[in-house]
Amino acid sequence: MTKKQRTMLIRIIVAAVLTAVLALLPDITALPLGNVAHGLLYYIVVYLIIGYDILRKALLGIRNSRVFDENFLMVVATLGAFALALYEQSGDYLEAIAVMLFYQVGEFFQSYAVGKSRRDITKLMDIRPDYANIEQTDGSLERVDPDDVEVGQTIIVQPGEKVPIDGIVIEGVSSLNTAALTGESLPQEISEGQEIISGSINMTGVLKVRTTKEFDESTVSKILELVEDSASHKSRSEDFITRFARIYTPAVCIAALTLALLPPIVRLIFMGSEPMWSQWIYRALIFLVISCPCALVVSIPLSFFAGIGGASREGILVKGANMLETLAKVKTVVLDKTGTLTLGVFDVTAMHDIDDADKTNEEEKRRLVELAALAECASSHPISKSLQRAYGKTIDHSRVSDIQEISGHGITAVVDGKKVSVGNEKLMEKEGVECCHCHASGTIVHVACDGNYMGHIVLGDVVKPHAAEAIEAMRKAGVSQTVILTGDNKKVAEEVAAHLHVDKVYSELLPADKVKMLEEIQTHAPVSQTQKPTNSGKHIPPLGRAWVGSRSITAFVGDGINDAPVLSRADLGIAMGGLGSDAAIEAADIVLMDDDPMKIAKAIRISRKTLSIVWQNIIMALGIKAVCLLLGAVGIANMWLAIFADVGVLILAVLNAIRAMYVKKI
Repeated sequence: MTKKQRTMLIRIIVAAVLTAVLALLPDITALPLGNVAHGLLYYIVVYLIIGYDILRKALLGIRNSRVFDENFLMVVATLGAFALALYEQSGDYLEAIAVMLFYQVGEFFQSYAVGKSRRDITKLMDIRPDYANIEQTDGSLERVDPDDVEVGQTIIVQPGEKVPIDGIVIEGVSSLNTAALTGESLPQEISEGQEIISGSINMTGVLKVRTTKEFDESTVSKILELVEDSASHKSRSEDFITRFARIYTPAVCIAALTLALLPPIVRLIFMGSEPMWSQWIYRALIFLVISCPCALVVSIPLSFFAGIGGASREGILVKGANMLETLAKVKTVVLDKTGTLTLGVFDVTAMHDIDDADKTNEEEKRRLVELAALAECASSHPISKSLQRAYGKTIDHSRVSDIQEISGHGITAVVDGKKVSVGNEKLMEKEGVECCHCHASGTIVHVACDGNYMGHIVLGDVVKPHAAEAIEAMRKAGVSQTVILTGDNKKVAEEVAAHLHVDKVYSELLPADKVKMLEEIQTHAPVSQTQKPTNSGKHIPPLGRAWVGSRSITAFVGDGINDAPVLSRADLGIAMGGLGSDAAIEAADIVLMDDDPMKIAKAIRISRKTLSIVWQNIIMALGIKAVCLLLGAVGIANMWLAIFADVGVLILAVLNAIRAMYVKKI
C-alpha cells in the first residue's frame, strides 16, 4: 500500500468514526456551538476531512473549463444536501457526509486495484540494471553505467546480479532466473558459448560475457520501452467511454436541474398547488448522485490495465489496451514455422551430390560444410548457426568478403577468392547453376562454387515440445482456423502441419508472398481456382471455402526479421520475443518473451476474459443506474439507494475488473 493510499485509508477511518459519534450523540446541541443549526459546524469539519480533495479537484476543473466531471457532481450533490437540511432545519446532515464518505471508499478501492495491477507491470521495471562490471587490467572490477558499455566489450556478471546487456557467455557456468522476463519459474542453465539476455538474474556462478548489443538495443531496454508505451494506447471501449462521459455528465446535470425546477413550476402555474421545492430538489440531488459515471469511467480502463498486468506476469507483453481488445476478437491465427512452431535448431542429417545420392567422400563432405559455414558466417539465421555448428571450427572471417543476403533465396559470398552461393533452388536458378531437386525430408541447402554445383546439405528441424498442444489450446480458446506460412519446402511444411493438426499450410513463400497470402486470408476472398504465380514463379494453392464469409480478425505469429512485413500487415502481430529479431519485436503488437507457442492461447484467453469483464461492467453499471435513476425521479429512491447506485456499483465493478489479472492454467 502506498503512502497516498494509507493517508486516504486513515481519512476514511477518522471520518467514519467521527460520523458515527455524531450520529449516536443523543443531543448534539449540548456541545459547544452545537446549537448553530443543529451542529452544522461539526458536520462541516468531518466533511472537509473526508472530501477536501474532491472539493479541490472540482474547483480546479471549473477553473480549467472542465466543469462536468464526477467530482463536480459529488460536490453539487453533497453541498445541496447540506443546504436542503439547513433550509428545512432538520439537522440531518448525515446523508451529505455519507455520500462523500462512501464515494471516497470507492476511490480507495479503485486506487488499490490500480496499484495492484500496476505493481504486476512495474515488477518488470526491477529488471533494469543499475550497473555493469568491467574487469580492469589488475583484475579488479569497475562498475560503470550500462550505457557506457560498447558492443564486443567483456563484462563480468556475479551471482545475484542482473545481466545488464545481451551477450554471449565466453567463460563460466551458471543458472539464470528469467521469471521477470518470461514468467517461467524454473532456472535456465547457461554455459560457455550460449547467448544470454539482459534482465535475467545470475544465480550461481560468475559469468564472463561478451556483449552483442548496446544497452539501448538490448532486450531489457526493449521490454521497458514496450511497458512504458502500453498505457498510451487506449482501446475502442475506453475511447467510447471517454466520449460518452463528456456528453453524459452535462446531460444529467441539465436533467437534474430540470427535475428540481420544472415539476414545482408546473404545480404552481398549472395546478395552483404548493410547489414543494425541497422535495424536488432532494430528488434532483439523488438523481445527481446516482448518475455519477464513476463505475464506467474507472472500471473500463482498470479492466484493460489489469488484463495487461496479468499478461505481463505470464511473460506476455501487450503494447496497449487496443491490442488486447483486438486479440479478443482473433478467429484466424497464421504462424511462421521455423522458430515459432519448431525450435529452429537444425542438425545436418545428410549430404547429397547432383544426383541426389549420399556423398561418401569425407573430404568432399568436409569441404561442402566448410564453404556453406564460411559463406553464412555473418548471418544470425538458425540455418546459418546450424551450418557453423556442423563445421565445428572457429570461423576465419578474413577468408570471407562481399557477403550479400538475398531475401527468400540465400547468401552469396567470396570465400578464398571464389564466389560461393548457398541457399535454395531459387538461388541456384538465379545464379544459373544446374542443381537437383532433393526428395529427402528436411530443409535443403544447395552449395555452388564459381558456378559449379557442389551438392546440397539436408537439415532437419525439431518441432517444439508443446507445439501440438498449443494448436489445440488455440482451438479451445476460440480460434477457428490455424494456418502455416513458411519459406521452407513443401514436403517439410506439410509434415509439420500434419503432425500439429494445423488446418492449412502454404510453403516455399518469399516474404512478399507471405504478405499476399495473409491479405487473402484477411479478406476471406478465395483465390481464383487457377493457381496464381508469384514473383518467384512458384504457385500458391487456392484458399478453401473456410475463408469465404464475413471479415474476422487475423493474427500472425513469427520471429524472424523476414517476418516483420507480415507482422506489420496483420490485424495483430505476435512476435516470439526471446530469440526473435529486433525487427520482428518492433513490428509486433504483442511479444511472447519465452518463445513458447502455448502462450498464444493464454494471451487470447486473457484478452477474452478482459473484454468479457469490460462488457459485464458496462451492462451492470448502466443497468443498475437506469433503474435507480427512474426510482429516484419518481421519488421512490432515497439518498442511501443513490449511494449504492454510485459507490456500490463502483466497488462491484472494480472488484470485477481485478479478475482480469488472473487466468487459470491451461
